[in-house]
Amino acid sequence: MIYEKDMFVQDKLDDSKPHLMSTGAIGLANYLSYFFPHSTPLETKFIAVGVTVLTVILLYRRINSVAKISTILWGGMILTVVLIIGTALMHFNPSLAFDFPKNAFEPASFFTGLGAGMLLSIYDYLGYFTSCYLGDEVKDPGRTLPRVVTLSILLVALIDLLMNIGIIGVVPWQEAMKSGNIGTLFMERIWGTPGAVIITILIVWTCFASVFNGLLGASRLPYNAAKDGLFFKPFAKLHPKYHFPNVSLLILGAIMAICCFFDLTTIINALMALTIVIQFMGQIVALTVLRKRRPDLKRPYKQWLYPLPSILAFIGWAFVFYSSGWSAIGLAVVWTVIGAIIYLFWARKHQDWPFSKPVIVETNKEI
Repeated sequence: MIYEKDMFVQDKLDDSKPHLMSTGAIGLANYLSYFFPHSTPLETKFIAVGVTVLTVILLYRRINSVAKISTILWGGMILTVVLIIGTALMHFNPSLAFDFPKNAFEPASFFTGLGAGMLLSIYDYLGYFTSCYLGDEVKDPGRTLPRVVTLSILLVALIDLLMNIGIIGVVPWQEAMKSGNIGTLFMERIWGTPGAVIITILIVWTCFASVFNGLLGASRLPYNAAKDGLFFKPFAKLHPKYHFPNVSLLILGAIMAICCFFDLTTIINALMALTIVIQFMGQIVALTVLRKRRPDLKRPYKQWLYPLPSILAFIGWAFVFYSSGWSAIGLAVVWTVIGAIIYLFWARKHQDWPFSKPVIVETNKEI
């Protein structure tokens, strides 16, 4: 496992996590509007904040209890996916699914739609790389992690494709694009009100599972960074009785609650813009710099035709970043600047990069 201390901070504390988790809370609140059709936008946002508070309360306990809750929520999520895909396959209409607008393949329309569509598709993919955080806990990571990442990409692509094509094979895309609760509309079109109620409850369940597990994992990131001396010391504190990172959990929960007051589309676009710049494009540059500066380091991962794939990936990410829109880009820039200021304050205090020479450490741990 290879890391450079200043880059390691980026992996340990991804400042896009509160944005990511808030999208689940906002989506949950939007689907609850099916049961409360007269709720105002502000009331919906407060519901999302309430979901955040409830999540923090449920996570504020021993990890054993949290694991049981997580397993139950995961079961509901799998049931939701299977139910939607199964229903879509049984009622699939190819003429609806492949009914393209007249100007769909004109260059301007095609690339605009491609960028917008890629934003949502990549959002669906967020989390596939979580296995990369376990590089020092698996056997032969040089072979295992690429396989895990590749398999995750293929499975998520299959699920995403089946669900989206299946839904517009029942609900015309003209209606689907205007719906805020497409899952409910889809099931109501087939099974009527009972089906809509059932699927809405299951989607709310799935959204809560996403928020619950997301905040569970995210609260450990600043804790581990602080424990390793790479972040502010208060984040390294554990609950005196239940032994979980309570300070990290409470602070991330508070940031997540603030993010709930943004529009769902805006927060998703800002999340993607932030993640693309800091994580995806940033890591391409970091990899290139590391290979240039330290050609002697062991390289268990091989990239065919290097550096061509890195160049193409960077251009692709830049295109998606531009497609997120100027409001999202602005929000991402502001959030990035805030994170950079906080990091520089910490680095100055601890005499870390850029106030001292970075340290590169190479370890090869076999389990």
